[in-house]
Amino acid sequence: MTTDASATSQASTNQAPAPIARSLDHYRLLGRSGLRVSPFALGTMTFGPDWGWGSEQGEARAIFDLYLERGGNFIDTASMYTNGTSERMIGEFAKDRRDRLVIATKYTMTSDPSDPNAGGNHRKSMMRSVEGSLERLQTDYIDLLYLHTWEFTTPLEEVLRGMDDLVRSGKVLYVGISDTPAWQVSRMQAIAELRGWAPLIALQIEYSLIERTVERDLIPMAGAMGLGVVVWSPLRKGLLAGKYSREDLEAGSPAEPDGTRRSQVHARGLLTERTLQIVDVVKDVADELGITPSRVALAWTLAKTPVTSPIVGARTRAQLEDNLGALEIELSPDQLTRLDDASAIELGFPHELLGPRLRRILLGDVQIGPPPAPR
Repeated sequence: MTTDASATSQASTNQAPAPIARSLDHYRLLGRSGLRVSPFALGTMTFGPDWGWGSEQGEARAIFDLYLERGGNFIDTASMYTNGTSERMIGEFAKDRRDRLVIATKYTMTSDPSDPNAGGNHRKSMMRSVEGSLERLQTDYIDLLYLHTWEFTTPLEEVLRGMDDLVRSGKVLYVGISDTPAWQVSRMQAIAELRGWAPLIALQIEYSLIERTVERDLIPMAGAMGLGVVVWSPLRKGLLAGKYSREDLEAGSPAEPDGTRRSQVHARGLLTERTLQIVDVVKDVADELGITPSRVALAWTLAKTPVTSPIVGARTRAQLEDNLGALEIELSPDQLTRLDDASAIELGFPHELLGPRLRRILLGDVQIGPPPAPR
């Protein structure tokens, strides 16, 4: 068992690849904290059949047990996943090993659409959600509580003070935030530090070869403000697993949404020619290595130094086995470059203005090295 400091203190993705994590018990520090978490978190949105496509309890238990057998300790859920079934299953599965686990859950989503206060970022929603999660998880504390998504109405001071009260009470140990603009997160972190409130230690965002726009502001902000980056959808709804082809693109969206992943992918406009071009490069690299495209896509995400822990979900034990195989993959510099080039995005203003050309105008021939690493 080993522990290395997360590279989330880097402010850019253009750093040397992160040290390869050979197993789930090669732990990383989460943000600017001493909390040790596995390099893959186990996503449990698929725990429970309530939404029509999740795992029954027996299969979910097999997935959970396999993850722990391999040394994993980082469990990701939310109060609303499969209508609370996900948390209930985790509570049952974790009974005799609770203190060995880092259980992260989220609040914000409504539990009753007819009740104006049953969801949202505010204190009443937060406290109510946490009490419900504690009951379903059969525990007296939550390791990491995320705000699930920003809703632009609750004052950020109310959110931060509520989180701090939960930490001081011992019901929550650490706090984080998910799916929120970078400018808002940085304000919150600065205010928390100035007022001595519990700081945010984790930022959960979507990030993959297909979704790299977070490299513009969110990832550099996380590095500067001391938040560990936890990635959801690193396979972009299964697209990077090679599940879809040009035939699927040409077939178009089903006339009537049928609740399947394919229907969702079409409804969100995720299946495009650009997407398939990226997938083609992923498949080429996978063929070279004799592995699945999923492992290539996950290995690319793991190699990005700002990332602490991608979330891997699975509906079967076999799917999880395949995903965990990405821990053993070390992509060559050439392979990383090809994947980066195929999925490159425009950074836009002001990032492109502030590039090498302007730095030459500002500094001339002066060369300035990076600051020394913190000790």
